[in-house]
Amino acid sequence: MRLGAPLFKPSDDPDSWISALAYHGYTAAFCPLKDLNDPNLAQAYADAATQNNIVIAEVGAFGNNPISPDDSIRKQGIENCQNKLALADAIGARCCVNTSGSRAEGWASPHADNYAPETFDLIVESVRTIIDAVNPTRSFYTLEMMPYMLPDSPESNLDLIKAVDRKQFAVHFDPVNIVNSPHRYYNNGALIRDCFKILGPYIKSCHAKDILLHDKLTTHLDEVRPGLGNLDYTTFLHEIDKLDSDMPLMIEHLKGEEEYAKAAEHIRLLWKALWNR
Repeated sequence: MRLGAPLFKPSDDPDSWISALAYHGYTAAFCPLKDLNDPNLAQAYADAATQNNIVIAEVGAFGNNPISPDDSIRKQGIENCQNKLALADAIGARCCVNTSGSRAEGWASPHADNYAPETFDLIVESVRTIIDAVNPTRSFYTLEMMPYMLPDSPESNLDLIKAVDRKQFAVHFDPVNIVNSPHRYYNNGALIRDCFKILGPYIKSCHAKDILLHDKLTTHLDEVRPGLGNLDYTTFLHEIDKLDSDMPLMIEHLKGEEEYAKAAEHIRLLWKALWNR
């Protein structure tokens, strides 16, 4: 496992970026660039990562809706995802990641049509369009499973992989995103094992979050800092280690440097305990 998170030290050039990663003790990183306006700069970051044993985990394409019911939004979403995938390939990131999109106005919002057969076909078409336009050779376009859109399970994710039928299509794994019921909440270790069993060869990067079920009607599940919820991190880390010792595990969605430091400490302690068992 390679741990990473957002940086809170100056990182505006390859040297300061490497120094910031070293300060936090991270060996994985989010992509340091937002676009591919300067291919030479992208190559400089790629070289710095290689020389300093850093894995660039992912380029986020979030906020784009490649299956929007609004044609102009859908077209722009696809183009933006293509640009992000091109950046990922240029800088040597393991993947470019997005959700599949939504038939609602919001790019990651619930909608009844998200589960329609026609929507499955739209996802397949959009993913193929994104990958075929870029033709990446070392990075992958990936989708995260989500609680109220496809894919929402390891089985539906595998169905999409088979339907898309592109070598550079893969999986970004965030287990918290699919803990969307009390049953999955209390059995998330088994869910995590199933995901790695079914999707393991396709997983390119992972997110580190946690989830907490509240005693409040109806069902209330909140994302929380790693260590403050019920996610079976021992199983999660064990499955990561079995699959790929260089797998990035990227902490996200926290507020401030102190919160990220606490999350990293928790994960590192569990990782140490796993190895000392």
